[in-house]
Amino acid sequence: MPSTESPHAAIAPAAVPPQGPRLGPGETQRNVSLPGLSLVVRERTSERPGPEPAVLVHGLGGSSQNWTQLMDRLADRLDSQAPDLPGFGFSPPPDDGDYTIAGHARAVVRLIESGDRGPVHLFGNSMGGAVATKVAAARPDLVRTLTLVSPALPELPPQRTAWPTALVSMPGIPALYLRATRGWAAERRTQELLTLCYGDPSSVGERARTEAIEEYERRIALPYFWDAMVRSTRGIVSAYTLGGQHSLWRQAERVLAPTLLVYGGRDKLVSFRMAKKASLAFRDSRLVTLPDSGHVAMMEHPDVVARAFRDLLAQVEGHEMNGKTSAAASRS
Repeated sequence: MPSTESPHAAIAPAAVPPQGPRLGPGETQRNVSLPGLSLVVRERTSERPGPEPAVLVHGLGGSSQNWTQLMDRLADRLDSQAPDLPGFGFSPPPDDGDYTIAGHARAVVRLIESGDRGPVHLFGNSMGGAVATKVAAARPDLVRTLTLVSPALPELPPQRTAWPTALVSMPGIPALYLRATRGWAAERRTQELLTLCYGDPSSVGERARTEAIEEYERRIALPYFWDAMVRSTRGIVSAYTLGGQHSLWRQAERVLAPTLLVYGGRDKLVSFRMAKKASLAFRDSRLVTLPDSGHVAMMEHPDVVARAFRDLLAQVEGHEMNGKTSAAASRS
C-alpha cells in the first residue's frame, strides 16, 4: 500500500513492560511480530460456528481495552482482534518511529495480511477512525464493512473543547502541562480524561474507574508515553491539513465498503456537526446519532452500537443474498 509507507529512518525499539493487559471474559492475548513493529493483540473468539473476522482500532491515548464491551456483545457473530497500536497499550513503539495516520494504517494492514483474515469488518474510533478510513480507501480488498465511532476526520477549525488535545502537538506544550499538573493525583488526571471522553462520566462504575487510574499510572510512567502521544497528535494535525487526493475526506469518498457512522451529541473532541458531512462523504453510509453520548460510544453505549452494527450486517447480507438470487435467475 504505497500511501502508507513511511519515509522515517529507523530508531531503536523500546521494551514493553513485562506485565500484560487486563483481559475481559473470553478474551485472550497474542503477540504479533511484523516487519518493523510488534503488536499486542486482544482477541475475542466466537464460540459459535461461522463467525466472521473483525479488526477494531482504538484512538489517541486509547488501547485495545476500549473495545472489550463491544467485542463481548458481538461474540456470537465476530472473531475479533483489537491491536494496541504501536506505542500504545502494551505494544512497543514502531522501529521507524512513524506515528502518522499512514504509519498506523500500515500496521493495521500488516496485521490483517499476517493472519490472512481479510476481508474483515473494520472498526475505528477517533484517530482509529481516520486510520480505518485510510485502510478502507487504499485496500478495499481487506475490508467488508467499516464502522466508525467519532472518527477524527478534518474539522477546521476544531471545536474549542478539542483545542487542548491539538496543542499537545506543539513543541514545549507537554513539558508545560507536566509542570502545571505536577501536583495532580492520578485520580484527578483520570477524572479529567473521563470528563473529556464521556458524555456522562458518572456512568463509569467504581471498578472501571479504579482500573482506569491504575492503567493511567502505568502508561504515563513508560519512557515513550509522551513521544507516542505527541507524534500521533502531530500525525492527526498533519492529516487534517493534507489536500488533494491525500485528504481524509477524499479518502472517505473512495471507500467502497458499507459504512456505519456513530456520532455522540456530547462529544468534546469530534463535533456532532460533522455527522452530516461524514454521511454525505461515504458513498454507502448509515448514520447513528446518540445525543447523550460522548467520544467513546462503544464504551458508553455498547448495546446501541452493537445493535447498529447488527443492523448493518443484516442489510449487507440481505444485499448479498439478493445479488446471488438475481445472478442465479439470470443464468436460468
